[in-house]
Amino acid sequence: MMFKIGDRAVYPGQGVTEITGIESKEISGTTVVLYMLRVLDTERKIMIPVSKVQSVGLRKVVGGNAVSEVYDLLRERTKTVDRQTWNRRYRRYVEKINTGSLHDIAEVMRDLSRLKYTKSLSFGERKMLDQARTLLVKEISVARGRPEDEILIELNQIIDDSQGPSKPVAASA
Repeated sequence: MMFKIGDRAVYPGQGVTEITGIESKEISGTTVVLYMLRVLDTERKIMIPVSKVQSVGLRKVVGGNAVSEVYDLLRERTKTVDRQTWNRRYRRYVEKINTGSLHDIAEVMRDLSRLKYTKSLSFGERKMLDQARTLLVKEISVARGRPEDEILIELNQIIDDSQGPSKPVAASA
């Protein structure tokens, strides 16, 4: 997968980045071509060897179909009750966030949002929920070309709607 300067890409665990440069550097006597990334949210700079793009999980920002799938995933009503301790759940969520998959991140947000309605989240779980929400908002905002505050309102509405009781289906006469 090749990127060019100005492209947007998603770096797992960091979120949406912009390719600000492509440079050659000599490292331990070997010339390495690097993508220079700037994380949009934090202005953090990251250098990734072009040869390692796949192994670190750098990927293009998702398209419109993937966003619709994520919204559907957030609407899903799962019946399973998670009886794991908070630290086991936390480790599982960290692994999902670090995959960089928008679907995995959406699952973390959905599951923690649901859990929040039934019991108090630990400090780590609250931070994880905030991180998942931020990563989703940033990428969907870039994918849809819409402001982040609009996307946040949409996501919160989807989560809130999916928390309530199932709506009864009207019987036809």
